[in-house]
Amino acid sequence: MLKVHSIETFGTHEGPGIRLVIFLQGCNIRCLYCHNPDLLDRNNGKEMKIKEILKIAVEQKDYFGEEGGITVSGGEPTLQALRVYKLFKRARKNGIHTSLDSNGTIISNRVKKLYQETDLLILDVKHIDEKWHKKLTGASNKNVLEMAKYREDMGKPMWLRYVLVPGWNDSEEFLEKWGQHFKDYKNIERVEILPYHTLGVHKYKELKMKYKLAKVPTPSVEIISKAENIFKKYFKNVLIK
Repeated sequence: MLKVHSIETFGTHEGPGIRLVIFLQGCNIRCLYCHNPDLLDRNNGKEMKIKEILKIAVEQKDYFGEEGGITVSGGEPTLQALRVYKLFKRARKNGIHTSLDSNGTIISNRVKKLYQETDLLILDVKHIDEKWHKKLTGASNKNVLEMAKYREDMGKPMWLRYVLVPGWNDSEEFLEKWGQHFKDYKNIERVEILPYHTLGVHKYKELKMKYKLAKVPTPSVEIISKAENIFKKYFKNVLIK
């Protein structure tokens, strides 16, 4: 059984092509800008059997085309690594492409086993500086960078994501260090810059939670352009999402 928050049947942003996106309940870190605080609590959500989700995927297979497939996101999907592994293994046997959207903070044999059944890893590398990463997420970035290297050593495709937050990770120094860290990786197919937004703030009010970045503005065109230009020095495929 997987603890599921919701399912999107026509996803176009969580991997290549048209995708069945499964958002799992529960997350192990607390990003200050999280726009889905309703996914944080592992005790919420609904339980679904792996065969139920696989049935939906198989029924949608014709719509996936050559590039599409299933993406498991969150929350943090590696909290349920073994169950996701079983889903991916069955999906791939049915010729369905698998993608995992993860924060990379969890290292275990189960997670590494899951990576083996993952056709595409979408890794959120939220900050290159460990202290600032802790301030922004409550967790170190050491595991994130280690898992990125593990994926690189596997030689399997990876996309990197960077949520651009003014005053937190938008300085030239941090952007350059981020680019320099990954510039020699051979399996990075795409780098996505996700400009910070406040679309999920209303959820905090509904959940009676305090939103800690209330005074942080969305990044200007100039800030986004600066980040894009810096990353383009190191990567061939940089997109603003």
